[in-house]
Amino acid sequence: MNKLVTEVLQGSVRAMARLITLVENEDPCSLEYLGAIYPHTGNAHVLGITGSPGTGKSTLTDRITTALRRRAQSVGIIAVDPSSPFTGGALLGDRIRMQRASGDSEVFIRSMATRGNLGGLARTTADVVKIMDAFGKDWIIVETVGVGQDEVDIVRTADTTIVVLAPGLGDTIQSMKAGVMEIADLYAVNKADRSGAEALLTEVKLRVEQDAEIKKTLWQAPVLKTVALDDQGTESLLDAVVSHRNFLKQSGNFEIVRREKAREETLSLLKEEISRTMVEKILGNGRFEALIDDIVAFRKDPYTSVQEIVGTIFPDSE
Repeated sequence: MNKLVTEVLQGSVRAMARLITLVENEDPCSLEYLGAIYPHTGNAHVLGITGSPGTGKSTLTDRITTALRRRAQSVGIIAVDPSSPFTGGALLGDRIRMQRASGDSEVFIRSMATRGNLGGLARTTADVVKIMDAFGKDWIIVETVGVGQDEVDIVRTADTTIVVLAPGLGDTIQSMKAGVMEIADLYAVNKADRSGAEALLTEVKLRVEQDAEIKKTLWQAPVLKTVALDDQGTESLLDAVVSHRNFLKQSGNFEIVRREKAREETLSLLKEEISRTMVEKILGNGRFEALIDDIVAFRKDPYTSVQEIVGTIFPDSE
């Protein structure tokens, strides 16, 4: 086994940070390393925290982490920040807002840039989750970049997903829409000391009850109030997360959910590898630029040309 992987499995924080960097930079050796650590994953519970910008996700993540540490649980945090348009790096704002957690040796925080990836996560987030899992973290919290209604990739990564809402940010309207509101295992109405919190709480509860009745779901998402800035409601929220984890395991859904995630991830990797191989093959023979010249000159059209290219790479089996 590679020395770096061995050091990660033995609990070296420095080795874990180095391996994460290699994965983020798509180092050619990273796939081999990820393959080596994969058999050592599957022990951590992955908690996703998502919601619109300004709802207080980072502060809530910090408070949940502190509550987990009071329960003697080790925590890995992946904070997905928007990318800098100039450097492509993360802006690292979450690290500043997680002041309590950042000083704990049993808490490891990694900020990741989306690098243009849609869905609220970075492309390698799931890989970094596996590294922290193999390292031995009990819990891994993934805080997404502030998401919109269609950015729901967190559900493919997390075992439990909290959607954070706040009064005064238009969430009373958003709660009636599809998308991010449909992926929650729990709802946290944060900043609940503000005007409009009770109305938001009532509206979301009504939405959850209606959905549960229509879909006949076994788990009805709790809707809880928190004031993360004052650390109010954190323990109750964490208790609800633990209840959801227990529900998944006792109902047999845990294996079903993880199998579906493995399927989605493998399919995504397969598509990515096929796409990369095809593009390399197409661009490698030098004919692609000539084809673009023909398309610009209207001697050929892009639609037929693409079909012809695909046909040469994957000829009909007949």
